[in-house]
Amino acid sequence: MSATSATTPTPAAPEELPPAPQARRMVAVAVLVPLLVTLALWAFTWPAARMAPQDLPLGVAGPTAAASAVKNQLEQQGGAFEIHRYADEAAARDAIRDRTVYGAVVVTERGPKLLTASAASPVVAQLLEQAVAAQSPDGTPLETDDIVPAPATDPRGATLSSSVLPMAIAGVAAGSVVTMLGLRRTRAALTLVVTSTVVGLVAATLTHSWLGALTGDWWAEAGVLSLSVLAVSAAVAGLAALIGPAGIGVGALLIVLLGNPFSGVTSAPELLPEPIGLLGQWLPPGAGGSLLRSVSFFDGAQAGGPALILSLWAVLGLTAVLLGGRRAGHATPAPEPGSSAEPTPAG
Repeated sequence: MSATSATTPTPAAPEELPPAPQARRMVAVAVLVPLLVTLALWAFTWPAARMAPQDLPLGVAGPTAAASAVKNQLEQQGGAFEIHRYADEAAARDAIRDRTVYGAVVVTERGPKLLTASAASPVVAQLLEQAVAAQSPDGTPLETDDIVPAPATDPRGATLSSSVLPMAIAGVAAGSVVTMLGLRRTRAALTLVVTSTVVGLVAATLTHSWLGALTGDWWAEAGVLSLSVLAVSAAVAGLAALIGPAGIGVGALLIVLLGNPFSGVTSAPELLPEPIGLLGQWLPPGAGGSLLRSVSFFDGAQAGGPALILSLWAVLGLTAVLLGGRRAGHATPAPEPGSSAEPTPAG
């Protein structure tokens, strides 16, 4: 009796691409990676290297003659300041609390007095102290009053500034995962909303309850953080729904490589080169950082603009998710292998 030996099929080795396509891919990697690194270096280093005040809103208050002299001196600093005139110190204080100006110089009988708000930007508060002190030729110590101070647990605003990039990454990750898992339309939109809400609650717990870096209404701060993440995640998922997986890369490039360094959260939008500061406020990281400052330290002053920008990003992104999912759902399925593409005539 002869025994038949069973043979185990050997898995086929992956086919190598012909030399020409391999060469093209090698060239693409060699060109695209350095180009991406160059873009990242430019986006992160150029604004920091060219940081200087550009029409920085600053108030001047006091008697007309003396205040006009101070105003003229400040206006001679190459367009560094945008001067707002106020009748007295009380009006200047209200303007700072309303986020109309970053600070104000009050002319008194004892000399100039500087009002600042380090909660708006510790960098700007320090810059104003140096600029106004330089206007005192006799070397008289400058009287300074920080009327909206940064929290004692975060005097340099490092925690708030550091939260922008993680929120952006969380949004990009949420939009990417929803896309890669194949969630579409209502399920995708609902997943983005729920995920963003949870991230916002966790972030508020860390930054407010644990670190004490935020001092406003807890629920309002959680809402701002959630909306910031939703704006990013919806934008990424929406781009992917409209143009395919490449939308994830486009969204990440727009939000992380441009939105984060252009946000001005570490300093102020008016300290960045034009028009970078303005552009950054139209992207979710910049709008989210500005809105979080307003809600946490200024009782919601000037919150309308950034809240509207974040809402537009979220609504447009979710709309793209719903429309893109509908288009994909109605697409004609590809024929299965071995099946005939021609319809079978009725007999």
